[in-house]
Amino acid sequence: MSLPERAFPPGEGPAAKVSVSLRAGNIRAIKERVGARGFSAYVDAAVERQIERDLLEEALQVNEKESGPIPRHLRDEAEELFRSVKSAPELREDSEWHAHEAS
Repeated sequence: MSLPERAFPPGEGPAAKVSVSLRAGNIRAIKERVGARGFSAYVDAAVERQIERDLLEEALQVNEKESGPIPRHLRDEAEELFRSVKSAPELREDSEWHAHEAS
């Protein structure tokens, strides 16, 4: 591991060029959302969000070991909230809300 990778926590430090393989459909979707110039920033933000989700999942697992499982009614409530947000009209595929060019 190079020095920059060890010296900075997720989301911080200088940008470094790397090569990754992505599915063609994901590449198209990213370019449609942010254009070619915003591609790297979009992928970097997505990676950072995934790291945050992984850390949250790890914290939830530790919490469940210490406090027991999350009650079913709270899980159901969270799932319903997620479904309602995910199906919001402004997030539909035909909406112009999410299809903006990066500055």
